[in-house]
Amino acid sequence: MHRLLYETVLKGDLTSFLKLIQEDETLVTKTSIESSNTVLHLAARFGHIELVLEILKRWPEMVVLENGNFETALHEACREGTVEMVKVLIEADDGLVGKVNCRGESVLFVACERGNVEVAKHLIGFQWLLMHELDAYVCSIHAAAAAGHTEIVKEILDVRPDFARKYTSEGYSPLHLACSRGHVETTRELLWFDPDLLYLRDRNGWTPLHWASMKGRVGIIGEIISISLESVEMVTNLRETVLHLAVKYNQFDGLKYLIDTLNIQELVNVQDNNGNTVLHIATAGKLTTMVTYLLKRGVDVNVINRRGYTALDVVESDGSNSSTLQIVPALLEVGAKRCDQLPPTSRDIQEVVRRNYVTHSPQTRKMDSPVQHHHYRKKSNRRSKQIELQNEGLRNARNTITIVAVLIATVTFSGGINPPGGFRQETGKAIMGKNPTFKVFMVCNIMALFLSLGIVNVLVSVIPFRRKSMMKLLVATHKIMWISIMFMASAYIAATWTILPQGSGSRWLMIELMVVGVGCTLVVLLGLGILLGKQWSRKQEWRRRKEKKLNDATPNSSINSRVGEMHFVKDSHDSSSNSDIDSSDHGYHVY
Repeated sequence: MHRLLYETVLKGDLTSFLKLIQEDETLVTKTSIESSNTVLHLAARFGHIELVLEILKRWPEMVVLENGNFETALHEACREGTVEMVKVLIEADDGLVGKVNCRGESVLFVACERGNVEVAKHLIGFQWLLMHELDAYVCSIHAAAAAGHTEIVKEILDVRPDFARKYTSEGYSPLHLACSRGHVETTRELLWFDPDLLYLRDRNGWTPLHWASMKGRVGIIGEIISISLESVEMVTNLRETVLHLAVKYNQFDGLKYLIDTLNIQELVNVQDNNGNTVLHIATAGKLTTMVTYLLKRGVDVNVINRRGYTALDVVESDGSNSSTLQIVPALLEVGAKRCDQLPPTSRDIQEVVRRNYVTHSPQTRKMDSPVQHHHYRKKSNRRSKQIELQNEGLRNARNTITIVAVLIATVTFSGGINPPGGFRQETGKAIMGKNPTFKVFMVCNIMALFLSLGIVNVLVSVIPFRRKSMMKLLVATHKIMWISIMFMASAYIAATWTILPQGSGSRWLMIELMVVGVGCTLVVLLGLGILLGKQWSRKQEWRRRKEKKLNDATPNSSINSRVGEMHFVKDSHDSSSNSDIDSSDHGYHVY
């Protein structure tokens, strides 16, 4: 765009503008190099109505021109201008109201985002514009709520009350956005409109109060708890409370306000999905101020999380931080202990039972001392690794059988369409078709082909997700694979026999080769059979020991009796499915 023309439009000097255009009318069609804005865009942005009217009078087609962001002059007027400017542009072409820019933002959206109340009120009169936003990814009420323009939010709700519960593409309601940005007046307006908006959750299960706590918006927190105390007890998808989020994101003012105002002592010791209390999180983050405050509020310092760690274990696991030197003495002063220093209690035993049921561990776990508690954790980790290794081995075996079956199908298919001896050129029939050995070849080849295809179909169609089901599937397909291999080997012998020249020397050579091949196969089968027999023997011995242990068990106390009973019942259900792991000491098993 010409520099003089740009300065003229910037000032709104109509006389100078007309003079420049008379000298060179092509200037009006030129745009800004940086943003592709036309003179109409600029005039609308700076609110020069007389200049806009003159441009529309001479060049009415310019009203629909777009800049580099696909925005018309109406977008500029809604963002920066006045109602009068908006009315002038809409009168020129009312179809502009439905235009959106490259980000999907309508003219109403940009007006709401900038807080142009009068412009927004005028546009809201076009009710079909809000109807268009029903399916839009970007909605005007979200822009207004996020920017804290309360009056615009109120105007939109008067026309479309259902927009109070409308979510963005990221899963946030208008109240979520207002709370996260700390707009107290907008939050108050939304809650007055519908108090139940407090219980809306985003994709992470976060309520508006969770967002306020995470951002440390004390004013928003006070506004919400004055309406609903129940919202304080709501947890996220990870079972995190508002206190967890305040500590996790280092919002000390929010944490202090919640605890001091509500005196929610029970909530301080609530554990999330990982068993962490707010003290675990504070010590993990080396948040000295928060740890000191929580200790003064009487938090339970010896709660054990899912990894078996107390708060002292957590902070001592990383001694590189200088804050550790302050946190550890503070914890020790109020009686904090490491997990292996804690005496066994009924609470610990119940936690162990719960873990056994969650992880489906078949082992009998006894927690009669801290040493045994530590041994239990190590044994549990070792067993989890064993199970994972076995599951990986089963998956690899499944893939191997599939590949072998495909190879057998490929070889036998090639043999079927290229039979031994070839074809007759004139008829296309197999030359050795009447030979008895050729017929044996065809039968064995066909059997090997379709058995292997069946294996492939089964393995790609059935996806077992339990170890026992996987074992049954592998045992069946493995045996069929052996049969298919036998048929393929027989087809090879028959084909070789068919194409050998007549003569006793060749026949005896073939017989010798057959004996060697069959002998090698039998040796392999015999070796695998011996290994399988030994494994069955070890499994039976393991089961006998388990039964004897079950019959001889005599728990000493009522609590231990209950724990032992639950463990043994669990073991009896899982002994079959896990005997391969527990009875094997060679790192493999045969099936």
